[in-house]
Amino acid sequence: MRARALGFAVFGAMFLLFCGACDRPPTDEGLREWSPQEHDRKEETERLQAGAQASAQPKQAAGDAGDDNRALVEITWRQQCLQCHGMVGHGDGPNGPMVKAPDLTREEFQAKATDAEIAETIKNGRKLMPKFDLPPAIVVGLVARIRASRGH
Repeated sequence: MRARALGFAVFGAMFLLFCGACDRPPTDEGLREWSPQEHDRKEETERLQAGAQASAQPKQAAGDAGDDNRALVEITWRQQCLQCHGMVGHGDGPNGPMVKAPDLTREEFQAKATDAEIAETIKNGRKLMPKFDLPPAIVVGLVARIRASRGH
């Protein structure tokens, strides 16, 4: 009987301790917000960004509208394209396998598709890919981004 009473006492103490800990929310001290990009292919992303910046750099001087367009192209890619095509364009985004998104970095795709065809696909959609109503400069930037991903 004594062991049973001791068991109830220990259980009761643990229960009170557990309930007392639930009265306050956890602190976020020392925690930072997680982003999906932290788990993407970092090296490939860096190479792609370096290639896209290098290919676009001669056309625009630093600090002008070209920088804004590059930023908007990257934001557009992350918001509209990444879910299916992935960060680099391999078709490995979260929805990529489900919609059979093509690997835009493949040599065969890059050699076969013209810039105009890629732009038309972005603007009008194709199969499961929806159409996107984007400014012409952003469409041109997305085509350049896809071209810069060749072989990555």
